[in-house]
Amino acid sequence: MLDDRTTAATTWPTAYPEGYAVVDVETTGLARDDRIVSAAVYRLDARGEVEDHWYTLVDPERDPGPVWIHGLTSEVLRGAPLFGEIAGEFASRLEGRVLVAHNAAFDWNMIAREYARARGEAPTRQRLCTIALAKELRLPLPNLKLESLAAHFGVVQQRAHHALDDARVLAEAFRPSLHAAARGGVRLPLLECRPLTEWTDSAAPARVGYQASHGHRGWRPSRRRPPCPYPNPGRYTPGGPLVQGMRVAFSGDTSTERELLEDRAVEAGLHVATSVSRLTSLLVTNDPDAATSKAVKAAAFGTPVLDEAAFTQALRDVAPAPGGRRAPAAPPPQAPASE
Repeated sequence: MLDDRTTAATTWPTAYPEGYAVVDVETTGLARDDRIVSAAVYRLDARGEVEDHWYTLVDPERDPGPVWIHGLTSEVLRGAPLFGEIAGEFASRLEGRVLVAHNAAFDWNMIAREYARARGEAPTRQRLCTIALAKELRLPLPNLKLESLAAHFGVVQQRAHHALDDARVLAEAFRPSLHAAARGGVRLPLLECRPLTEWTDSAAPARVGYQASHGHRGWRPSRRRPPCPYPNPGRYTPGGPLVQGMRVAFSGDTSTERELLEDRAVEAGLHVATSVSRLTSLLVTNDPDAATSKAVKAAAFGTPVLDEAAFTQALRDVAPAPGGRRAPAAPPPQAPASE
């Protein structure tokens, strides 16, 4: 087997990115209105070598949330900078690089919301989820937790759920993953980071194009998603696994933010559909009897239905596309493609 040095010297894919920002954020919770309490970034070069790292506490301007997880009490955070005060430094760490995170949809959404609150925009246009990359590489992991990925590559965790150590662990595990992908000619599962460029408060009148959620603040993504790279394998079989390429539609309220659910589906290799047709593989809804157009069409077409909890569980183990097939890919763009 080629070692990393040989891979870098002789077989490195020219279409791979020129640099990465491995990111971890700790937060007050998982909801739309939760805030970042700490952030860390490891900057890596094109071949995964560490260039530098950075860490900061952040005053969330509210209760710090699950202290038993991240260990950051109100006393520890007292005097920490507000996000707006570190936004420029954070941006300099992300600029021109692919954001890498474990469950990148979550980290990106938290970061994008913080920049929206600060009336700014994070200067990164693509992200890579190491969970999605592990699936592409078919790594023999017992589960998709960070500690399992770390153990697979012999990386020792020192302080789990501390942003700086989690980012270090992920950076050390990402480098061999990146080289394995390069050796195998694997196309990296890159997704666009869609800036959240609109802001509204619940007290303000809703405007056309805004996304509202349960009366809270809302943001509007600026671009559409990229096409799914896998062919549609057909309908979901109740009790069976989700399969890459399946067309999934969402309807009704969800406890997890809709955009985050959709991002997780996309990163798992699913196609997020905006409507229900005979080609739809699955409808995700917590109220299948509601008289929404999607639910009515799903009933008419006999489309399988899962509730949010079952869908979230199924997302943990999505089966690869039959034969590992992808739809024909366009030539690599000079700049990140818009969604």
